[in-house]
Amino acid sequence: MVSKIISKAWRRERTANSLPEVFSSVNIPKNAGFWRKLMAFTGPGLMVAVGYMDPGNWATDIAGGAQFGYTLLSVILISNIFAIILQHLSLKLGIVAERDLAQACRDHFNPTTNFILWVLCEIAIAACDLAEVIGSAIALNLLFGIPLTWGVVITVVDVFLILFLQAKGFRLIESIVAGLIFIILGCFAYEIILSKPDIFPILSGLVPQKEVITNPSMLYIAIGILGATVMPHNLYLHSSIVQTRNYERNREGKKEAIKFATIDSTVSLLLAFFINAAILIVAAATFHTTGNTDVADIHDAHKMLAPILGTTFASIFFAIALLASGQNSTLTGTLAGQIVMEGFLNIRLKPWLRRLVTRLIAVIPALIVTIIYGEKGTTNLLVLSQVILSMQLSFAVVPLVMFTGSKLKMGAFVNKLWLKVLIWIIAVVIMALNLYLLFETFFGV
Repeated sequence: MVSKIISKAWRRERTANSLPEVFSSVNIPKNAGFWRKLMAFTGPGLMVAVGYMDPGNWATDIAGGAQFGYTLLSVILISNIFAIILQHLSLKLGIVAERDLAQACRDHFNPTTNFILWVLCEIAIAACDLAEVIGSAIALNLLFGIPLTWGVVITVVDVFLILFLQAKGFRLIESIVAGLIFIILGCFAYEIILSKPDIFPILSGLVPQKEVITNPSMLYIAIGILGATVMPHNLYLHSSIVQTRNYERNREGKKEAIKFATIDSTVSLLLAFFINAAILIVAAATFHTTGNTDVADIHDAHKMLAPILGTTFASIFFAIALLASGQNSTLTGTLAGQIVMEGFLNIRLKPWLRRLVTRLIAVIPALIVTIIYGEKGTTNLLVLSQVILSMQLSFAVVPLVMFTGSKLKMGAFVNKLWLKVLIWIIAVVIMALNLYLLFETFFGV
């Protein structure tokens, strides 16, 4: 009955299933215990968490740690809390309405609004892909001495790798993503052991400080961390990939699916928090405490880790983590591109063509800038990609908050009043801070 009421709230014809090639393809054991069911639902959260530790986040975390020590850890923590809440809404929309966010927009808004939202989202995905291309190219350069130009070209191969993996089953992609996340975690655990940070300053850094607001330089980086943390394409991605689970499509089945998917998402995003915090902690313990407060990008950090920490393994593990981060983001970013095009436009291209187009949109500007401006240009392009993502974020957050707050669309699963108030506050804060970030980026002195 609930499903019938909800389905009537979505206008027009019933759209195709999101990611139909893997829809409901992962079996959920019936009459199984808590842990077996949790393991079956685990995976989408890890894929979403990748977006919160992509190469675009590294520059802000490194700059924040080098300049201000542990003070901005509180900003990473707050950003992560925002992310946990928004991703919960995203998975709830996918499970209850059986639509991803792009399909939900297509059902709700008029064609003109949908087209504008689609264009903005495609620009954001291209910007995200740009960060992944540059991050992977830098990592290949740092590890193997491959010129940045060739590193950018090599990233096109990722498109075909993803196609191969998806043909083998969605669970395999999730397993590879999980493996790469734990490689990143292991690399930064090693870096933290080497850098020997002080525990008490770390704990005090988790408590918000007044100077984050009063110090303009600190505020700018803090907003950059927040703007680069919550990724718009993740909201589209999560609402789709939770539907890969073969749960019962009734009220009790959906309630259970929301419970386990939320646990998966929350635990995965806490892992992302530890990785982002680790990047900032290593930068603070290695650069800030030694007076190297001007370290502001990935190349600088890589060069200085080995001489300061006294071992070349510090730089090697740093580059390995960066490469794993770039490859992970590639897997999820290209899937998000497919979801957005099919959801907004109801157009299905061949997967290899869709992903090749997305990747080329990112590779071409990266290649041009790399050839003309070299290392410095790629760093600036990485920053620009985060600014573009910040611009698009509100256009994903506001529809998500609207849909999950609608009794007509969500039925018994509609957001409670306290959650509605909280998420509108979060949405307004994100919009205000991103507007400030954009203003400072383009007009600040």
